[in-house]
Amino acid sequence: MDAFTPQQTIELVSRIGTKKAHMRLDKLFFNSVATGPFVGFGGAWLLSTNAAPWYQENAPGLIRTLGGFVFPVALIMIVLSGSDLFTSNIMFMTTALLHRRITLKDLAINWFVSFFGNLAGTLFFVTVITGYGGVFEESQAYTDAAIRLATQKAVNPGWHQIFLRAIGANWLVCFAVFTSISSREIASKILAIWWPCACFVGLALDHVVANMFFIPTGIWAGAPISVSYYIWKSMIPTALGNIVGGGFFIATAYWYLYLTGEVAVSLSFGNDPLDTAMEVGGPMRSARVDNEPRQVLESRDTSSGKTSGDSGAATPVADTVNGNADVKSMATGGSGSGLQSGLGQELSDHSPYAKTYAERTKVDSDGEKV
Repeated sequence: MDAFTPQQTIELVSRIGTKKAHMRLDKLFFNSVATGPFVGFGGAWLLSTNAAPWYQENAPGLIRTLGGFVFPVALIMIVLSGSDLFTSNIMFMTTALLHRRITLKDLAINWFVSFFGNLAGTLFFVTVITGYGGVFEESQAYTDAAIRLATQKAVNPGWHQIFLRAIGANWLVCFAVFTSISSREIASKILAIWWPCACFVGLALDHVVANMFFIPTGIWAGAPISVSYYIWKSMIPTALGNIVGGGFFIATAYWYLYLTGEVAVSLSFGNDPLDTAMEVGGPMRSARVDNEPRQVLESRDTSSGKTSGDSGAATPVADTVNGNADVKSMATGGSGSGLQSGLGQELSDHSPYAKTYAERTKVDSDGEKV
């Protein structure tokens, strides 16, 4: 089975959240800004598909489904480029917080920066690309579709309905990201993202970052919606619902199921298919016992001067095991050489991102980090 198990995947989610907590704020912001245009591209394609008056009147379910099949290109570009999406960061940061690897302050900073970075990038796309670019000006059908979609999302439903729809939206979006992390190669990641994302769009659920494109585009086209009305009636309930959907139904649920009361989760990032077969605990098992305490495994690897995933590449790990690794250098790409991928090196069992906040900040009686 060429995939990580659910337990390994939520462990990876926790480590990724820890890594994101140590990103430089300028990089986090611009990486979040980069997400906006990707959402805009997918949203514009969906809006173009929805500009079909006959189908809107006679086959609304079909046109929703067609729109659902084109919008996932947005999430695919976001995940494959490593951009920061506020709604998926809800899952990453909540898991890392519950795993005691980051603080509440780390979570709040990440959410704040990624939210407003996503907003800035999306508004740039709405203004420059589709707005002044005149993408939807060649036919009145496009303008009507933009106004209709904005009205359907911000005017017609009640505040509580938008909140509840938003729970479902980010439940599916975070599940799409979760399954993409469990996949090991590009084609599988694309398929894993496509179906849950298409489901949320086909059901017309509310996603706060997607609405940063749809509603401002509708306002640009002439929808009778003010900025203050958009913030109160759409942005706030959608953001809160997305936090519940991704933070509770994905992050908290899988943290509880797979990480509480369990032994330390070991991950292998080797490219050998045999490694993949072994790590899921099937008929072929690794020579290393899965239930062996992490400290024993780390001391064994440290004594040889190699990381557990290395095949001869000498990468000392003593400092990392003792909690002295420079987290910031790893967050900016400072990982060792070897046969593992960059992801495998930065998120391996010996990475500081695999440690709790207390372990990374532990000091001895003299105030020195240990």
